[in-house]
Amino acid sequence: MTYALRGAGLPMLSEDCVPPSVCGVADLADFAYQEHGFAELIARVDRFHAGSDPHGEDPAHVHDTGIACQLAFRCAEGLALQDLALDRCQLYRVRAGVAQDRVAQDRVAQDRGGQDRVGRRGTLRVLALVGPGALMVNTPIDFLTRYLDVRLDLLYVLPDRPLPPVVPEHDVAFFALGEADPPMLARLRALFAAWPRPAQNDPGFLPMLARDTLARSLAGVDGLCSPAAVAVSRAELEAHLRQGLGWRQGRPVVGFDGARGLYPCLVRPVDSHAGLSLALARTPAELAEYLRFSFKDAFFVTAFEDYAGPDGLYRKSRVAFVDGAPFLCHHATSRNWMVHYLNAGMTGSAARRAEEASAMAGFDHGFARRHAGAFAALHERLGFDYYQIDCAETRDGRLLLFEADSAAIVHLMDPPALFPYKPPQMRRVFAAFDAMLRRSASSGDGA
Repeated sequence: MTYALRGAGLPMLSEDCVPPSVCGVADLADFAYQEHGFAELIARVDRFHAGSDPHGEDPAHVHDTGIACQLAFRCAEGLALQDLALDRCQLYRVRAGVAQDRVAQDRVAQDRGGQDRVGRRGTLRVLALVGPGALMVNTPIDFLTRYLDVRLDLLYVLPDRPLPPVVPEHDVAFFALGEADPPMLARLRALFAAWPRPAQNDPGFLPMLARDTLARSLAGVDGLCSPAAVAVSRAELEAHLRQGLGWRQGRPVVGFDGARGLYPCLVRPVDSHAGLSLALARTPAELAEYLRFSFKDAFFVTAFEDYAGPDGLYRKSRVAFVDGAPFLCHHATSRNWMVHYLNAGMTGSAARRAEEASAMAGFDHGFARRHAGAFAALHERLGFDYYQIDCAETRDGRLLLFEADSAAIVHLMDPPALFPYKPPQMRRVFAAFDAMLRRSASSGDGA
């Protein structure tokens, strides 16, 4: 499909365009994180949308109910509700959180009639271009903007449907789709090039985030370990198990050298995120067992790098890059090789929290300095204004890259009583994100 973006294909911009308000993902996720169940989530949505159409015709109410369902692991129901909402409306405005309201109040009280600290007057208007799908499809920037003086609008870009004829006026657009098939990618690239306001996170770099593509591009980078990965079919893996085949078309099944072989390896469906259906196969029998319980037909197989420290513990860090500057957002310690912050026992271990606090305090002059060369290699390949990596350190001191993403969550949901070191660190991330958006917006002044 061809999009005549410099003509009628681009929407008009109008401050009179006021989308319906929604709670949004960050607000509802934060509420769910505080151990509120599905019924309480729905009650929160209902309270916010009190007075809306009682027959379920209000798209904003339906939109938030779909998010609540996904957060409660009722994914099919949630996605069906999302489809219903988007069929009626492609534009939504994320409500200001309590923290955002405080920012606005403080700005008025401290700087009446003047410039704010990053040199731009008033609330920054951000339009995020997002896509339909599961919660991890888009960059969840409302986890950041809810702490900033930012008005956030969401514009859903839907396959085979034009954009709305009018969208809200804004200072900067943020291309938040974290994945796209070839037709959508072509459309996003054209939109990015033609957008009438400054735009961030060029979608042209999305193909580089694929596990196999990024691993190949980083092979041989000094100081960086990005384990070999390749997409394989179920049939290829089953042939390997039946016949002991480790090669196809003159090369290793998973891009490993012949001496290393296939095992140990990580296997996951190609559409898997956040460790879902990820397993470690140390032997053919373990790989066969994994396939027995999977209904998928395509997988990524990745070389496994054992990164346990001398104490037998595994450590994983999430680093966010804002305009190229790295920020440590969490550092988890676990006895399991598959480290997830939520199941790493951080809340129950003062020692692990103390290690995380120390990692954050020393990150700029320690971890970030040690791996500056690896970070630079990443920036050469990933031209995003904002993205994240999950990483660790190998036993020989290299940066071990698990994945790079533009849609990982960076948040401040942990209870400050247990994690008092996190609010100051996360405020640095939020401030950097705010400054990045405002610099971009300033580049369009007078345009």
